[in-house]
Parts: sequence; structure tokens; C-alpha cells
Amino acid sequence: MGKRDDLIAKYADDLKNKCGMTPDMDLLTKVTIGCGPAIYNADASTVASSQPDEIATVKNNFLIKKLGLKDSADLDSAIDSVLETYGKSERNKYRAVVYYMLTKHFKKESIYG
Repeated sequence: MGKRDDLIAKYADDLKNKCGMTPDMDLLTKVTIGCGPAIYNADASTVASSQPDEIATVKNNFLIKKLGLKDSADLDSAIDSVLETYGKSERNKYRAVVYYMLTKHFKKESIYG
């Protein structure tokens, strides 16, 4: 297994144990690949949920640009919901896990088809 496979296994573990969901490994793999080299950078691989700029990045670069959603209050509430599910006190909220849960929330799996 390569480094990416190790990270995907770590993300799957977070989805199971911290978020209480059984991951679709194919979708998780595709979302992880979609994150690009950011997954290998300690800072970029996580979402700093307490920083408004970071939340704006998730909203603008992922939900609006990648998933093609229109800007609305629904996007903000979905991000809040996903972060709540992950655990507000969880220090390392992995970007791939957050993006995976948002993809599932908005039923946009076809983007990665």
C-alpha cells in the first residue's frame, strides 16, 4: 500500500469511528484523489473549522466550484452539520472526510462517477 492508501484507510476509520457512518470506499477514494496533493500537507489536509476563511474556502472552492451548487444558506448549514457530525472538538478534521460527507449530504456522488 502506498501513502495515499494509508491516508484513505485513516479517513475511512474516521468516518466509521468519529462520524458513525460506513464509508463508500470507491467514493472516498475518488474524493481523496480529488483533493490532490493537499492530502500530503499537514496543514492543508485538515479543515480549520474555527476559521471563517477556511469555511469560506470549503464553501466556495468545493461546494460551489466542484459540486456546482448555488450559494445559499443551505451550504452554510450543511457545513455546520458535517462539522458537528465530525465533532466540533475533534482537532484534526480531515479535508477528504469533510468533502466526502458534503458530497453525500448533497447527493452529488455523480460528480465523481
